[in-house]
Amino acid sequence: MNTTAQLPFEQTHLLHVAPRLRTLQSQGTIHPVRTVDGDEAWLVTGHADVRQLLDDDRLSRSNPDPESAARDSGSVFLASLLGGFATDHARMREVLEPHFAPERMVALRNHVETLTDQLLDELAGQTSPADLRQALALPLPILVMCEWLGVPHEDKDRFSQWTQDAANVQDRARSQQGLGELFGYCQKLVADKRQNPGDDAISRLCATEGLKDNEVVGLTALLLFGGFETTVARIGTGALLLLVNPDERQALLDDPSLIPGAVEEILRMSMPNPHNGGMPRYALTDLEIDGTTVRAGDLLLLNIIAANHDETVFADPERVDVTRHTGGSLTFGHGAHYCVGAPLARMQLQVALARLVTRFPTMRPAVDVEDLKLRHDTLTGGLVELPVTW
Repeated sequence: MNTTAQLPFEQTHLLHVAPRLRTLQSQGTIHPVRTVDGDEAWLVTGHADVRQLLDDDRLSRSNPDPESAARDSGSVFLASLLGGFATDHARMREVLEPHFAPERMVALRNHVETLTDQLLDELAGQTSPADLRQALALPLPILVMCEWLGVPHEDKDRFSQWTQDAANVQDRARSQQGLGELFGYCQKLVADKRQNPGDDAISRLCATEGLKDNEVVGLTALLLFGGFETTVARIGTGALLLLVNPDERQALLDDPSLIPGAVEEILRMSMPNPHNGGMPRYALTDLEIDGTTVRAGDLLLLNIIAANHDETVFADPERVDVTRHTGGSLTFGHGAHYCVGAPLARMQLQVALARLVTRFPTMRPAVDVEDLKLRHDTLTGGLVELPVTW
């Protein structure tokens, strides 16, 4: 395989697709690249192919020959976190889906609204400018996970630090240590829930017939990470997209019924860590993608960012449009691997952004967007900080 592009691509504007990625996408749907770790891979950028490959049983999250497998920055972490989930994916989905049922999200929504209002009250009491990431984007998902999973509030700072460490893609030792701490904590949490069950997701998992302790622990770690780190990043970048697009924000103030669609548009546009090439998958057999032969064992990086900015699916894709039809968005994946936690993430974003624009209709960034920085050290990306004034 001849590599023609080296990851990571330079992100010249934190809200726009990297120019090199956009150029590659205009040239075709699949491209040979070298990962940040120096290994060869295929980068898939076209919406149709990314969508199809996300649900293709010829691909796997793990390589049959892990010792010789090509790597990308996030694949080791994901393999560790998703190990048990990936080996019995259908069963684990069946176990998890009831915990994200609409009636559970409706019941939790009132609590999320209360928490959001409390955080915004605290923000209103601060002197402007303030960091919206620290005031809202970071604490809200932590508090929500504590309530939903049944994590003691006094442990929230510890588990949030462990998840951030575990998701670190630049320091392998720190990532492994954070993952170990997270799993160790989840073991103790599950043991406690076995003895003292409550009305929470972990207790319900413990009560699920046929689910072993190690499976409950793995699912708990997965939920803690997936429900925390990714939501922090999306609330931050989502708020920024609205703050720098005042006409779209005003549209939400004029018509709150647009909020659900606005959240889908924000999710479509949100940038995960651009230093990662995409969702890692390994070919289990030889296959052909857009005329290119991929060999068994090859690493493919399915680039969701590029797919969600494919002009053949989304007209003027770098423009925020809260009325856009985003049915083709691949933010949460597709098919059998569609993110089971999507309802929880959507609900938090809907509440957080609706409350934010209503409570602070004149809020704006306190610095130029060019001065803001994305987090490159973590799998999920997001903003380092978001100074705002009002």
